[in-house]
Amino acid sequence: MPKSLRNNIIPIILIFLVIVYAVTQFASTSRGSTVTTMSKLVEDINANKVKAVTVSAEGTTMRVTYKDETTLAAIVNKEDKIDVTELLKNYGVTPDQLRTLAISVESVPLLTQLSGALLWLLPTLLIAGFFLVTMRRAQSGADQAFSFGRSRARRMTSENPVVTFADVAGCDEAKAELVEVVDFLKNPEKFIQLGARIPKGVLLVGPPGTGKTLLAKAIAGEAAVPFFSLSGSEFVELFVGVGASRVRDLFEQAKKSAPCIVFIDEIDAVGRMRGAGLGGGNDEREQTLNQMLVEMDGFNTDTNVIIVAATNRVDILDPALLRPGRFDRRVMVDAPDVVGREAILRVHTRGKPVRTDVNLNVIARQTPGFTGADLENLVNEAAILAARTGKTEIGQIELQAAIEKVALGPERRSRLMSPREKEVVAYHEAGHAVAAALMPETELNVQKVTIIPRGMAGGVTWYAPETEDNLISTSRKRLEARLVPMLAGRAAEEIIFDDVTAGAVSDLERVTNIARAMVRQYGMSDEIGPVSYSERNELVFLGREIAEGRSYSEKVAETIDSEVSNIVHRAYTRARQLLSDNREKLIAVARALLEKESLDPVEFRAVMDMQPV
Repeated sequence: MPKSLRNNIIPIILIFLVIVYAVTQFASTSRGSTVTTMSKLVEDINANKVKAVTVSAEGTTMRVTYKDETTLAAIVNKEDKIDVTELLKNYGVTPDQLRTLAISVESVPLLTQLSGALLWLLPTLLIAGFFLVTMRRAQSGADQAFSFGRSRARRMTSENPVVTFADVAGCDEAKAELVEVVDFLKNPEKFIQLGARIPKGVLLVGPPGTGKTLLAKAIAGEAAVPFFSLSGSEFVELFVGVGASRVRDLFEQAKKSAPCIVFIDEIDAVGRMRGAGLGGGNDEREQTLNQMLVEMDGFNTDTNVIIVAATNRVDILDPALLRPGRFDRRVMVDAPDVVGREAILRVHTRGKPVRTDVNLNVIARQTPGFTGADLENLVNEAAILAARTGKTEIGQIELQAAIEKVALGPERRSRLMSPREKEVVAYHEAGHAVAAALMPETELNVQKVTIIPRGMAGGVTWYAPETEDNLISTSRKRLEARLVPMLAGRAAEEIIFDDVTAGAVSDLERVTNIARAMVRQYGMSDEIGPVSYSERNELVFLGREIAEGRSYSEKVAETIDSEVSNIVHRAYTRARQLLSDNREKLIAVARALLEKESLDPVEFRAVMDMQPV
């Protein structure tokens, strides 16, 4: 029986009984619906018009059948059962007429019997059904109330699709750190015999999309143990004490299923630093965190339960949560390098119809900064593009187009631009590209220049760095050189049109942010020197703008602003000079863009009269 029908069986039975009762009542009252009086009946009997008289089983009515087969009902106003013969004699029917009548007493019909039974049974059933339904709902509400404090963790076992380390790429160092966790879950005895204390908690730290959740699933898949998964926000509810109760229930379930892994995603939702709130430190979230700290300390050395948590905001976590004995290990899961990106692409293209001539190394080099989630989305977009064009395999063209769509946004060919706007955009983008190509110290390769609107931009110039950017390779000369191509678009407008537009707003924001970081964080200012002024004293529950404290004086702030302005102005002057000296190449690239709308690396270098890379 379906669950929905089983839950509603009682209301269905009650409705059926009501319908049966109504039908029987209608049937019983519909018989002999035409009524006659006793005086009229006696006249008809004496006139020899009546054929038979049938008394009802209740004895309160008579059904009169005439010789013309007409049937009437006569109602007797008596409470007791009647004697038909005596009654008719009393009303004046002669004995001779009585002998001609067929007088009988009818048996009780089944419908009448059922109607009488239902008359007594139906109210009882209705009352009983009402109380039964009410009690069931109350019991359901009680179950929900009792289960309100239970953990909402989702358990995945061997029946679920297994994820192993073979499905994780681009984070070899993180996988190496987690191999010991898997080894402990598989063979805990060899660690315990040596007196080794196995990490109780592993904290995965990294930007969004780098594969922290996937790594946790891979640990469970490799160890072949139960895997409890939930989010940090699922602990805290409106009611006081629910979060702590759920923490207790979660750890009880974990101990019963040991060895197992408990994965808490976005633990910063419940693990924020205590004592900095506006509620006096006794709010529900802090009580939940306190219970979690107690439960993590309560594990014995023979309790094979490991807590794996993920966050991208480790700076706001409570220090008590990060100390040894709770989250013993902190594993960095950063964006992959070019080798890692190629490995990730191979994982995501596995099982997909990819052409044999596809070079994933080229795609990996063109996607600096992409995370594993970005690369998965890239491969999916390439598959969609191939299906849209009716192809049966994913080729290099589709992957290249997917990179541009993910990195630059979709093309907006429907946006109407006047010839003047196209010309301004062409010279703006040509300025970016020419400056980057003529400055090898930027270490940027122009991948595409287009005046087709993408996203919110009227045109796009796309670079790919020759080497991976990191703090070690981020030198002062390199940063100052990269400011020049960013400002070259605005400089080109000023050189060609002797005017500027607001199209460089995003360029100016990026340049200013880089210059400010050079002065405040990197110590790349002659006036300020090797001093960092980027300290931010924040209260974790307040907004950054409200709570940010400045650790330097107004005089230093003026010096910082002056240095930032000097760096930006030097870069802009250098961009103007570079484009003025190469005006012919600037014009040639702009005219090529107006003609073709987009230039790939080969076409761009051909217009620039440069050797192909």
